[in-house]
Amino acid sequence: MCGSEKSRQKGIPGRDISAQQGVSQMAEEYEGMTVAELKVLLKERGLPVSGKKSELIERLSNEQEDVAEPEEPESTAVDETATEDDFEADEDEDWDDDWEDDEDEGHVAKQKPVLSDDLKVALALRFEQKKKTPAFRRTEWFRYKRLSRSGWRAPHGMDSKQRRNYKYRSSLVRVGHGKVAVARGLHPSGFREIMVHNTGDLETIDPETEAARVGKTVGGRKREQIYSRADELGIRVLNRRRDV
Repeated sequence: MCGSEKSRQKGIPGRDISAQQGVSQMAEEYEGMTVAELKVLLKERGLPVSGKKSELIERLSNEQEDVAEPEEPESTAVDETATEDDFEADEDEDWDDDWEDDEDEGHVAKQKPVLSDDLKVALALRFEQKKKTPAFRRTEWFRYKRLSRSGWRAPHGMDSKQRRNYKYRSSLVRVGHGKVAVARGLHPSGFREIMVHNTGDLETIDPETEAARVGKTVGGRKREQIYSRADELGIRVLNRRRDV
């Protein structure tokens, strides 16, 4: 009995056996090749080139088996599944759109001050000047961690390299680093900050040009009263807490 008849009796097509034999022969050929040669083959076939030699051979063998297997025609069930997936994706997109719309409706823009044209120009100029201002550091701030957390201190030492303007030390505070006098002391939004410790301090604030900043020593109960009173008067609180 010939080999093809035996394969028919076992229910295995003859071409499958020949394909398997071809794959095994290719695997033996891959064993005799170097890693560099295997990587060249992987690059030609667009496969990853990382891993050990055994992994490279396995990757090439699997790719050879995929090429040997005949492609099966796509069934209509795949199209139906794809259609259902597309429908579900459309529903998800609609749900996301509705959620975003609800979120936008709850957004409230921050209160802006009433500024003159000259003051708007001054704030814009100060913003550009601040980009060019160096970071003023205390002497030897890089050497001690406690000094890196502190603010600016003018150097007074007789042999201080920073005081003598050595290039490898940080910049000194000078008059030339000053900003526009009109916008000096204003909040970046344009408001003039007023320190507040109780609800009575809010009565003297002009909501159009001034904003409140609650003191850090104010407790939660009094802070909540200040927030509610500021909302009644239309005053913006610059350091409003989310949890109060």
